[in-house]
Amino acid sequence: MNTRTQKTDFTPVDQDLYAKAFQLLDPDPTPAPARPAALAAPAQVPLTTAAPVRLTGPVEKTLTDALAFLDTHGWARHSLVHPEGARCSIGALRAAAGSRNTAYRDAGNLLLDEARRQHGRKWQTIPSWNDTHTGAQVRSVWEAAIRRAHHMNI
Repeated sequence: MNTRTQKTDFTPVDQDLYAKAFQLLDPDPTPAPARPAALAAPAQVPLTTAAPVRLTGPVEKTLTDALAFLDTHGWARHSLVHPEGARCSIGALRAAAGSRNTAYRDAGNLLLDEARRQHGRKWQTIPSWNDTHTGAQVRSVWEAAIRRAHHMNI
């Protein structure tokens, strides 16, 4: 298929007139300095791959903040809040969450699930598990729960 037409309505451009028009717009053009041949091409910059930015999920943040609270104020047994400021695991979760919100509930469920994984299915509540284990055992569960929340991106 040929799309050419016999007659065109275009006027050819006079190249000399075109050059004179630009000379009138810029009567004294300053020539650009010549670049050495080695610098003529832009330098190749290797692309680096940055690690993707990952935001901490609300459950991971609640668990991390609660463990930091325990590290700062101390861990307690048989009491939600010890007179000297230490807290049990559930007390630390409440302090970290600020309220009984979704992150608090989900963090508690994940913590209890991890306690059951490590110490048996018989534990019905976080306080009952917390009160019958050592500080090292409790910390191990907290750390594992934080890793799981991180891995699950929650």
